[in-house]
Amino acid sequence: MEQTKIIDLKNISKSYGGETVLNDINLYIRDKEFVTLLGPSGCGKTTTLRIIGGFETPDTGEVCFDGVKINDVPPYKRHVNTVFQRYALFPHLNVFENVAFGLRVAKVKEAEIVKRVKETLELVNLKGFERRSVTTLSGGQQQRVAIARALVNNPKVLLLDEPLAALDLKLRKDMQNELKALHERTGITFIYVTHDQEEALSMSDTIVVMANGRIQQIGTPTDIYNEPKNAFVADFIGESNILDGVMLDDFRAKFAGHEFKCLDSGFEKNEPVDIVVRPEDVDIVDADKGMLKGTVTSITFKGVHWEIIVDIQGFKWMIQTTDYCAPDSEIGLFIEPDAIHVMKKSEYSDMFGDYSSYSEEFDELSVAEPAEEEKTE
Repeated sequence: MEQTKIIDLKNISKSYGGETVLNDINLYIRDKEFVTLLGPSGCGKTTTLRIIGGFETPDTGEVCFDGVKINDVPPYKRHVNTVFQRYALFPHLNVFENVAFGLRVAKVKEAEIVKRVKETLELVNLKGFERRSVTTLSGGQQQRVAIARALVNNPKVLLLDEPLAALDLKLRKDMQNELKALHERTGITFIYVTHDQEEALSMSDTIVVMANGRIQQIGTPTDIYNEPKNAFVADFIGESNILDGVMLDDFRAKFAGHEFKCLDSGFEKNEPVDIVVRPEDVDIVDADKGMLKGTVTSITFKGVHWEIIVDIQGFKWMIQTTDYCAPDSEIGLFIEPDAIHVMKKSEYSDMFGDYSSYSEEFDELSVAEPAEEEKTE
């Protein structure tokens, strides 16, 4: 069944104090879809959400809801509700009254309020919590109250701005499953903002990857992971080995000093490209049987697999494998054609190559930053 567009953002731009936060965004969201806006801090994802909710107005472009332009429609008149990172519950009201608040403002009849609040609390697994004080609830329970309060008005679209960020890891994973199930049960369109790639991959129908105020790629979780459009997407979603390469011809790429068969075509002959190979897609073989060979520089046990760093001509490859390899041993790498993903060169080329040393540099920077702050205080 063809889903209809419920939200359409056309040529949206937004600046604050001369700094561009959104740069000509075009994005449509289908009815009943679970869409995640994913990217690092400052990429524009929360601003996009706030523009959909009516809390911000774009400098240029149109926000359309069911085909009607709503740029000037205030938040309370849009068929949209928002769940914020901070739940903003009323501490002096019990669970029932927190959820009922919007219905009371809208002057809904008492019998209808009781019915809808009870149904919604059941939906978020809080049946029997009506008279509890919200201050006695756990973080996960407070989150559910905030979601119930947003759902009780029957919005067509639910906006969720990093709603699980304050929860611990196990509770966050439980709530991810609950939100996904809730989306399926209600049929409401969910638009979710996060910087957590795993959260985006596990929950979404569609992921919108953003960086520097622009959309980098839109696709299903499997598309985004398996066929990243550029080096930024490849690095941000999952872990990657990103190398400089050349497309010698259709289905033939050269990188790391070796020619490989691949499944990509449509590039210019000898076009410089970025090559991405996921760590789990590399097979370890005897050194003399490998397409490439190198020395194991480190090995870390990750529970399900070993994470091995292999130095090949100065490039540090990351490999995830269930096979143990001793540090300083020589191994060969075998890479199947479907494990090689070829990407066009972009402004992000050469920023993320040699993944393991990039991580070490990042750690050094994050350790150095507090010391700098102390000097300036």
